[in-house]
Amino acid sequence: MNRLSTSWGAYDLTRFPEDPRDQLRAWSAADAYLLRHLAGEEGPRGETGAAVDLSGTVAVVGDRWGALTTVLAGHARVPVQITDSFLAQQATRANLARAGHAPDAARLLTTRDTPPARIDVLLVRVPKSLALLEDQLHRLAPALHEGTVVVGTGMVTEIHTSTLELFERLVGPTRTSLARQKARLIFSTPDPSRAPDSSRTTEPGPWPRTYVLPADSGAGAGLTVVNHAGIFCADRLDIGTRFFLKHLPRARGGAHVVDLGCGNGVLGTAASVADPDATVTFVDESFQAVASAEATFRANAAEGAKAHFVAGDALAAVAPGTVDLVLNNPPFHSHQATTGATAWRMFSGARAALRPGGELWVIGNRHLGYHVKLRKLFGNAEVVASDPKFVVLRAVKGDR
Repeated sequence: MNRLSTSWGAYDLTRFPEDPRDQLRAWSAADAYLLRHLAGEEGPRGETGAAVDLSGTVAVVGDRWGALTTVLAGHARVPVQITDSFLAQQATRANLARAGHAPDAARLLTTRDTPPARIDVLLVRVPKSLALLEDQLHRLAPALHEGTVVVGTGMVTEIHTSTLELFERLVGPTRTSLARQKARLIFSTPDPSRAPDSSRTTEPGPWPRTYVLPADSGAGAGLTVVNHAGIFCADRLDIGTRFFLKHLPRARGGAHVVDLGCGNGVLGTAASVADPDATVTFVDESFQAVASAEATFRANAAEGAKAHFVAGDALAAVAPGTVDLVLNNPPFHSHQATTGATAWRMFSGARAALRPGGELWVIGNRHLGYHVKLRKLFGNAEVVASDPKFVVLRAVKGDR
C-alpha cells in the first residue's frame, strides 16, 4: 500500500490484486500533477491557477489503478471512470471503499460501454497504446461541447508528437504544460465544428481491424482475426503467437480448453477449429481483448462450437479442477513496468484450474526463464519447441 498526498487529503492506494510484497505504486507523478492542476495548485505554466469546476459530468479515461477516481469521488458529482482493465476496475472499487466512499460514489464503465452523452470535464491518463487513445477520443468527441475542460496527463516518456496530434485532430487546439517530476499535462480546447452532428465525429471509427492469417501460420492458417483498439499487433500476427501456432497441441475430443491472456483469441479459436467438440474459455483482463476474442471466434468457429468469454483476473473465475488444457502467452509488462508477477499468477491459476493430467502450454521469450517457475509449481517443464528467440513449454499437473 502507498499513500498519495493531495490538497484534498491523503489516500492509501493499492493495485489489484493486493500484494504486500508489490513495490509498484498504484499512482504516478502524472496522476499527482493532474490533481494539483484540478485543485488550482498549479497552472499550465507552473503558476497557481483557479480550481477546475467539477460540478458537471466528469469522465476519467484510463485511470490505471483508480487513484484519480478515488480522489475525485469526494469532490466531483459521481465521476465516471472509463477503463479497458478489469484489474484497474477492481482496484478502483477497493480504493474507493478504503477511502470511505459508498459503492455508488463513482460510476465505473468499461471501454465497451456507452459513454456519457455529455461530458463537462474530460480527464485522460494517456495509455501505452496510441490506438486505444485514438479509439476512446473518437468515441468521446461527440459528448464534448465548447465549454468542456479537457486535460490529459502522462509521463514525459509516454507523451509523443503523435499523442498530441490525436488530441489536436479529434478534440481541438492542443498545448502542453511544463514538465514536473518527469510528468506533463495536455490541454485541449474542444472545437465547436466537431459537435455531435458533425460528419467528423459521427463517421465510423478506424476500429476494429480485420486480417486473414497466411498459410505459414500453422494451426491458425486461414483464420480471420479481429482486433479492437489496444490489442497487441493490430495489423498482423505477432511472431511469438505465430511460432506457438506452429506447435499448438491438439485437444482431446470434448476437452475444456482455456486461452489465458487471450488477446485477439487466435490461439483458442485455432483450438476450437481443430476440435469443434471442445469448449473454449477465453480469459483476459482487457475488455477490448475479450471483445476481440469473441469477434475472432464468431468469424471462424463451427456452428454450435462452445465458448465462454471472461474479463477477469487470470483464472480466478474458473472452477478448480475443470480444465484439460491451458494455452498461455503471458505478458511481462504492467503498463511501463517490467514484472514477472502476472506470469506467476497465471501459472498458479492454471495449476489450480487443471484436472490431474491436464496440461499448461506456454510460449515466452527464452530469456524470461519460465521453465524455472513451471518446475517450481508443477514439478516438471518440457521444452516442446524453440528458436533463437522463443520457447514453447509444456507442464503437466500431477495426481497429487
